[in-house]
Parts: sequence; C-alpha cells; structure tokens
Amino acid sequence: MPKNAAPAPCRLVVCRDCCCGSPKITRVDHTAQTERLREVAPVRISDCLDVCDQANVVVVQPSAEGRAAGARPVWLGLVNDPDATEDIVAWVRAGGPGVAPRPEILDLYAFVPRTRRTEP
Repeated sequence: MPKNAAPAPCRLVVCRDCCCGSPKITRVDHTAQTERLREVAPVRISDCLDVCDQANVVVVQPSAEGRAAGARPVWLGLVNDPDATEDIVAWVRAGGPGVAPRPEILDLYAFVPRTRRTEP
C-alpha cells in the first residue's frame, strides 16, 4: 500500500435485480436506500445474488483491517425499512465486520446464503 493511502474501507454489495430493488418489495425507496449506503461506503450494485426469499439483500464486506482480523462478509436480508438501513450505516461507520461488534438488531437480518450448486 502506498505511504499516504488509506486502508481499504468496508464495502457494500446491494442486490438490485428480479426481487431486490423492485416494486415487488413495496414501500421501499430503493434509490434512497442505495444512496444512503453510498454516503458511508463504496457500494456495488449486483444482479441477482440468488437469495430472492431474503429481498432486499445487503452484503457488508469487511475492511482491510476487518479481513486481517479474520472477518468474513456478512449477508443481511429483508432490509426493507429505513431503520435497518440506518443500523447498517452506523455499523459500517464504526468499522464493520471484524472491527466493530455487529449491533444485536442486525442479528435479525443476518443469514448464511446457501451454497450455489453447479451442474457437473
């Protein structure tokens, strides 16, 4: 890393395809949610993450410091209200996975994605 470079921050992946980010999830301003998350971390918009039953999905990827501490990405599903978005924002601001403890309220949203199976 160059001498003056900041360590890599948390990054967010936001699913925005067939179910997530669509009118199927009513009463959610998907654009406002994405822009709010962009205020605190780099956001990558993904096509379908194949967990449609958890729409809207946000994946919090650890920062360089978090990865060095052994943290793995945290998948959050059913992020369908502004309070949940604000809880993610607060956690990312505090350092995210491996740096700051996950707020207990986000335990309600955390899930482990099923392994994608590939055809032989």
